[in-house]
Amino acid sequence: MADQLSPDEKFNLITRNLQEVLGEEKVKQVLQERELRVYWGTATTGKPHVAYFVPMSKIADFLKAGCEVTVLFADLHAYLDNMKAPWELLELRVKYYEQVIKAMLESIGVPLDKLKFVKGTNFQLSRLWMRST
Repeated sequence: MADQLSPDEKFNLITRNLQEVLGEEKVKQVLQERELRVYWGTATTGKPHVAYFVPMSKIADFLKAGCEVTVLFADLHAYLDNMKAPWELLELRVKYYEQVIKAMLESIGVPLDKLKFVKGTNFQLSRLWMRST
């Protein structure tokens, strides 16, 4: 779908239903040259719920417009939130969140080829350091 859209059509899709867009001209300029790279983060503190469809609807617009979307699972933040969830549970939550997000997007016909997932602990503090404190 995104291959068939003009930069203006992509911009309209990317910005629809937003109350405010900062740097509109810069976004338009980038869309003339390449696809946008988008990031969205969420802490894996509990179960995803119906309210996740709000950001998913916008992520769907980004993916349909051809944007490269990275979802960051803030597992370290989830751990620090209450320090009650063991790392093993947080690892399972990350896998669960990924499956739920993919299923939500697939259920509304969104292409997932430009969607990727990363964990905060992949580039933040190491678990070895966390155990030694």
